[in-house]
Order: sequence, then C-alpha cells, then structure tokens
Amino acid sequence: MNNDPNQDEDLVDDLEGDAEEDGDRRRGGGGWVGWAISCSFHALLIGLMTSIYFLVQPPEVDVPPVRVATIEPPPKKEEKPKEERTLQTEVQLDVEAESDHPNPISQLDLPVENSEREEESDNPVAKGREEAVADSEMGGSGAFMAIGAGGGSSGMFGSRTGGGKKRAVGKHGGNKGSESAVDAALRWFKKHQSPNGCWDAEKYPANCTEDPKCEPGKYALSSDLQTNVAMTGYAVLCYLGAGYDHQTPNKYKATVKKGIEYLVSVQQADGSLGTHNYQNAIATMALAEAFAMTGDPALKTPAQQGVNTILARQNQDMSKGAGDGKTKDPYGGFGWDYSNPNARSDSSVSGWNVMALKSALAGQLNVGNGMEGAKQWLEKVWKANNPDWAKLDPYKGESVFPYQYMSDQANGGGNGHQQLACVGAVCAVFLGKHAGDPMLESLCNYIMNKQTPAAYPCNTYYMYYNTLAIFQVGGERWKKWNTSVRDMLVNSQRKGNGCFDGSWDFEGTVFHGHDVGRVLSTAYCCLSLEVYYRYAQVAAK
Repeated sequence: MNNDPNQDEDLVDDLEGDAEEDGDRRRGGGGWVGWAISCSFHALLIGLMTSIYFLVQPPEVDVPPVRVATIEPPPKKEEKPKEERTLQTEVQLDVEAESDHPNPISQLDLPVENSEREEESDNPVAKGREEAVADSEMGGSGAFMAIGAGGGSSGMFGSRTGGGKKRAVGKHGGNKGSESAVDAALRWFKKHQSPNGCWDAEKYPANCTEDPKCEPGKYALSSDLQTNVAMTGYAVLCYLGAGYDHQTPNKYKATVKKGIEYLVSVQQADGSLGTHNYQNAIATMALAEAFAMTGDPALKTPAQQGVNTILARQNQDMSKGAGDGKTKDPYGGFGWDYSNPNARSDSSVSGWNVMALKSALAGQLNVGNGMEGAKQWLEKVWKANNPDWAKLDPYKGESVFPYQYMSDQANGGGNGHQQLACVGAVCAVFLGKHAGDPMLESLCNYIMNKQTPAAYPCNTYYMYYNTLAIFQVGGERWKKWNTSVRDMLVNSQRKGNGCFDGSWDFEGTVFHGHDVGRVLSTAYCCLSLEVYYRYAQVAAK
C-alpha cells in the first residue's frame, strides 16, 4: 500500500483528467454524427419531393385562342349651345286647376298622332282633327259591373280610361279620327254650356263666344226646363263616357262638375229629375254613372232618389187570368210610359229607364225589382209581336219590336210602328242576353238589314241604340257596322273655326217628328263614337 500523499493527489488528477478527456470525446464525436444523420435525412426528403414534382405532370388544358380587337373610342358628341331659360320668380299654384299631362294614344295597333290635352280654360286651342286624346285617368272607389247579367268582372265602366281605354279603341276598331272627333265634340259642349251648368236645347249658341254662330234649336218645347234637364244629362253622359268625371283632375273637370250640380239643383222634393220618365231616366243615369265612377258621397242620395222615382213610376203588367184587365201580375213590374204608371208601355222611354237602372247597379244603388219587371216586359212584348218566335232562325231570321205595348188588350198590344228593334236589342243586352240568343240575334239581323245608315244625316236615335247593340254582339256584323258608321260620323262632323266646330248638324235627323237641335244630334253622335270603351263588350261570344 502506498501512503504517499503526493501520489494520491497525482492519481486524483489523472482520474479527473481522464474523465474530462472522455467527456470531450463523447461530446465531440456524438454531435458530429447527429448533424450528419440530420443532413442526410433532409437531403433524402428534398430529393423525394423533387422527384414527385418532376415525375407527376398536371393534365394539359386547351387554352382558347384570344382574338384581340381594337375598339375605337366613340365619337365625341357635338355639344349644342344651351338655350337660355328665364327663371320666373312669381309662381302661383292652384291645386284645383285642371291638369294637363301630354299622353297621347301610343300603344294602339293603329296609326296615331301626338297631341296634348287641352287645359280647362277660356283660351281656345288650335282647331283640327290631328289630335287623338285618350289619357284621362279615373279615380275614386266606385263599383263596376258588366252590362249583361252574369257578365263577370270585366267592369261596366272599366275601359273608359287609361290603358284600358287605349286597348279598347285598338281592339274594337276605333282610330285617331274617332278619338279626335269625340274630343272635338266635348270641346263644343264646353263652349255651349250655360252659366248655370245646363245645356239649353234652344239657346245654346248664346253661350259661345266664337263666330259664325250656330243656329238655335227648333224643338217647340226647347225652352222647357224638362227638356234642358234631358239635354244636360246627355252632355254629362258624353263626358263620363269618355272617362272625364267631376273629381279626378282632367281638362273637363269643371265643366262636368257644373253640369252635375245643375242636375242636382233641379231635383224635386219627391226625387224626380223631370216631369217625364224620359228626362228623369237620362238625368238619373248621368248621376248614377258619376257616382259609380268616383264614389262621391254627395251624389249617392240624389242618384238613389232618381232611381226611386223610376221604380215608383214603373208599370205593372195586367193579368189576363182575372179577365178584368186591372189585376196586377203577381210577378210585379213591367215597362214605363211617359209619366204615371198605366197599361201603356212606351219602348223608347222604357229603354232609357232600363239603361238608367243598369248604371245604378254599377254604383251599387238599390234598384229593387225594377230589372226583373223590365225582363218580363221585354219577353212579353217581343213574343207578342213575333208570333213565330219559336221557329226563328237566330242567324238568318228577323224579328221586330214595337213602339208601344198595351198590356190590357186582348191581342197583347203592339200598337204603333214596329221599327224599334234598336231598343229591343239594347234592352236584351242590358237584361242579360248574349250572342246566340234568338231574340238578340234576330233583332240585330233586322237592324243590319233595314237600319244600317248609308250617309249622314240619318236617324241619330236609331244609330245610337243600334251602335250599342251591334257592338255587343260583335263579330262580322260589328266590323261591317263600325267601318260604315265610324267613318260616316268622323267625316260629317263640322270642322273649322267658329261656333259649329265639333258638332253635328241636326237637320234630317228627325225621330218621331222631334227636331230638337244641335245639342241632341251632337250627343247621339258623340256617344256612338265612344262605344269602344263606354261599356265592356260582354254579349259577344
């Protein structure tokens, strides 16, 4: 055993040196190997990824050829010098003034010409027949119904304005000439309206400021209040038929309003609008249509009172079963005479009362059993005057309708001439008959064969009724009728400057000896040219 302390220290130093040398060897040799392995692994990974990239090629995609076009810049617009406008510092607004929105017929399948609407003013516009105005708009919340019973939702007055009017004119054979003629007639009525709102059957020229003057009316009772009530009703119906009411802003608003106010002002305490059923029916019809088109609550009572008068004056059919000629038919009403109910039913008067009740229905007024009684009158009168009615060929045969019917006569009546097929046909339409019905077809055959006007002047009363009836049955008969009557009326209307412009002459238009005057002849002609949109066509198949 070596006990030398120096030797022990040397041994310790040797052991520590060996340990440090061994640690350095392990650290130095181990780090180099790790780096070598890491580098080798990453090199292998990079090589593998490079191989995948070059070995796996994406599919070839065909690229469409691109044509390069050179687009030339648009030419510069030539700037026009701006017109100087003078700013008006004083502007007056009148919300009640008549509006004027140019909107000529431009969507019809027919040639048209541009025009502007005439302002409601006293300044006359340039004359001529180049304008074709059909742009008034209808407002309100009135109720509308079809003419024929069960006519559907087409609307009794739905085609009088706006797009419906334009389509109706184009569809049913109107043109720019017919529309211009209507507007010229409405301007004539405006110029000849009395200050109190009426149209005087005799003194209408006094209201016009233009020369040369129209001739005065010639009807013996033309100064009678009752006649003027009827004339005013006719004129108002012309405006309403063309879509111009008393509330919606339009160029004739003030004119229509004055006419309606006149009718209301002359209504009697019992509700009647004229002593005769003829005048009461026409005036009631005008008020009922104005109410239906606008829903104006101020017109509901006057219109209903006029209807009540119609119902109160309706005849009762006298039953033959009792043999006394005085027993009322259990089914109620019949036709109408000139005034109080009796055994005589006048076809002309009855026709206007039927039309008035139909307009009242459009306004949802109460017409009681009036229409049912009128249907009974129509059927009995037609069958009594056409004994072979059951054998009639509806497409070739003719039937007649009398001027009057005496329900207390054994032969069933039929007194007077048999030429009122026009009234019978219109009443047939208004009371629910449709194309194909033997009554309506045979009456229209009579009209086409015996009452088609060849030239003006003609019987304007027949023409008005017949135009309504033939329009409703439609087809080839309407095409023939319209081509003849439309052009006849457009060409015969008075044109040029002066009081006559826009009217139709009344000489030669005599009906039953009544030579009334220019107000009546102009009304019948104007209403006939409004047929395309005045009532919906519901009788045609």
